[in-house]
Amino acid sequence: MIKYNLKCEKDHEFESWFSDSNEFEKLEKKKLLECIYCSSKKIQKSIMSPMVSGSKPKLNNVKFLEKDLSNKKKDLLKLREFIEKNFDYVGDKLSEKVREVYYDKNSKKSIYGTTTVKEREELLDEGIDLISVPWIRKDN
Repeated sequence: MIKYNLKCEKDHEFESWFSDSNEFEKLEKKKLLECIYCSSKKIQKSIMSPMVSGSKPKLNNVKFLEKDLSNKKKDLLKLREFIEKNFDYVGDKLSEKVREVYYDKNSKKSIYGTTTVKEREELLDEGIDLISVPWIRKDN
């Protein structure tokens, strides 16, 4: 496991753990990395200092971290299943469809889909705030 400090195109900084040093590059090429603040897909590693230790990491800590990550993955998969079961998928038409739901006060429709950063910012300017959910692949 390796932790990187990351930065998006809007200079938001955050940290993320990866299974090894090549994992960041693989995920970046597939555009699977996303800023936790603005959902930008343009992510790069920022300058970081390594933690140097005189002793080997305890095996218990590594096992705990693996179990913790596995539990978080299970939680995200449960969240995905709940969304897929209870919400209507509108694909890349989310910004259009969410406006329909938002401005129709009688609508109780629940939807999910994808949007660009620009569309998300336009919605926010209108007072419509979206929640970005990490979409874990079922076969991963």
